Amino acid sequence: MLRLSNLADYGVVVMTAVASAARNDCLTSATNVADTTGIPVPTVAKLLGQLGRAGLLHSQRGANGGFALARAATAISLANIVEAIDGPIALTHCGQPGADCCELADTCQVRPHWAPVNRAVRDALARVSLAELAPEAPPLKLHPATAPVAEPPVSRTQKVSA
Repeated sequence: MLRLSNLADYGVVVMTAVASAARNDCLTSATNVADTTGIPVPTVAKLLGQLGRAGLLHSQRGANGGFALARAATAISLANIVEAIDGPIALTHCGQPGADCCELADTCQVRPHWAPVNRAVRDALARVSLAELAPEAPPLKLHPATAPVAEPPVSRTQKVSA
């Protein structure tokens, strides 16, 4: 089975939380992201640092500080996020330029075919933007008992008490 690392998976979840906060023009903190996602604060803090160093997030220090997307969610791909956490996207080390993957490298007839496979996987991830992954804010649901009640219109013949 091919799978992302847990950290890369969590990195995607963290980025969707930051993108959701960005819709409201808000900075968000590691604690807020942890509360929103259920990922422990130390893990969120580590991921925010990695994503920031990769240029996907901006941070602002101070009492009103936090994290925000470094560019539009439409300009950040799933591939960008995974690479920021796990490094280059590849199914095997053999497809990597300059990689010395095993003792069969010099005679392996499969090795030249891994590079296009790795490119295809990366290209598929690159076609998915953060904007597509980040959920829209759920619609506000008001309980019937708390929903605002409109005042009935006052007729012209009724007296308005002062």
